[in-house]
Order: sequence, then C-alpha cells, then structure tokens
Amino acid sequence: MQKISNNHLDKQQYWLDNFNVGDSWRLFKIMSEFVDGFDSLSEINQPAVSIFGSARTKPEDKYYGVTEKIAHGLAEAGYAIITGGGPGIMEAANKGAAAADGVSVGLNINLPFEQEANPYSNLPLSFKYFFVRKVMFIKYAMAFVGMPGGFGTLDELFEAVTLIQTRRIKSFPIILVGSEYWSGMVKWIKESLLAAGNIKDEDLFYFNIIDDPEEVVQTIKRTVII
Repeated sequence: MQKISNNHLDKQQYWLDNFNVGDSWRLFKIMSEFVDGFDSLSEINQPAVSIFGSARTKPEDKYYGVTEKIAHGLAEAGYAIITGGGPGIMEAANKGAAAADGVSVGLNINLPFEQEANPYSNLPLSFKYFFVRKVMFIKYAMAFVGMPGGFGTLDELFEAVTLIQTRRIKSFPIILVGSEYWSGMVKWIKESLLAAGNIKDEDLFYFNIIDDPEEVVQTIKRTVII
C-alpha cells in the first residue's frame, strides 16, 4: 500500500498553531489601524464621497476620464474624496480631487500584488486589514460612487447596501456609473434575488445608475448639502 505523506498536514498544523500564538499581537495591530484611521479622517471638516472601482483600469480607458471628472467636480464643490489609494479608478479619483485642490484621501491596502499607492493622495493611509479599511470607507462618507470594477468593488458596494438595508448606518446616495456595465447586474438582481423573494422591491432603490459625470455631481450636491 502506498504511504501518503503527512507533510502537508504538518505544515497546516504549524500555520494553525502559529496563527493562535499571534492572535493577541494581531489585535494590537488591528486596534492601531483603527486608531490611526479615526484620528486622521476625523480631521476632515467637510463631507466626503467615497469613489471605488477597478485597480486595473488604464488611463486610456473612458471610465478613468469619467472618474477624474466626477472627483474634480465634487472637490470643486467642497467635498473630500476618499478612494482605495491604489492605481486605476482610485488613481483617477485622487488625481481629479488633487487637481481641484481638494482633500484627496487614499486608503491603501498592503497586497503582495497589484496595489501600489498612487501619487495623487494628499492624505494617504495604509492598511493591512481589509475590514478596517472598509470601516473607513463607510464611516466618513456621505455618498458612494461605484465605477466599473471587480470583486473588490462588488464587496465594497454590497457592504454599503447591506449596512443600509439592515439600518446599521443611515441611508446615503449610492451611484453606479456606467449603465452598460451595471445594467446586467441590476437585471440579475431583479430576476433572481427579487423574483425569489430574497430582497424586497424597495431594496432596489438603495442605488441608481447614472452615466453623465455632471449629473453624478449634481445628484450628490442635491442630497448631501454642504
């Protein structure tokens, strides 16, 4: 009979033991990230808008330019801009805000690939833990603008929708930019989630789709009064 090596099991047990030993120290790191984030972002004395989207969007992509226009318009109107601090859509938003001499916040995440801080944030913060970073996205924002993105974008979008739906936070505008990108998802939500009775009709009103950058700015200005 062929003997099966237990090396992989030993390695798994090592990592489990190592994780348990480090738990108490990990708590201090988590607390320090919360404290740093709260201290820094509480200094912002104006309403903030979180803009999120793909880190892989190139400068020549049309949504890069659209994002830059939205952030520039919001910053000119007196809103701080909060992004994930990385490349792509995040860079475009920080760039637009910085060009308007606005508050340009970058909540960068430490990843082994893809995510490097962009140079357009004038209030940069760095996080190891996604959940701490998401708290900062939501706690200090009075509106969300969702640009085309991947799993991370969807995670941030539905985190906000869930918190509003469950009334853990007050309702605020969630705008999805790009009907060609988001309409398929909304159709699926209606035909699958709503049809199965897993959400209510009113849950569809937590977000709306807008294509025009100026309309995005004006919608936020009407609902988030400075």
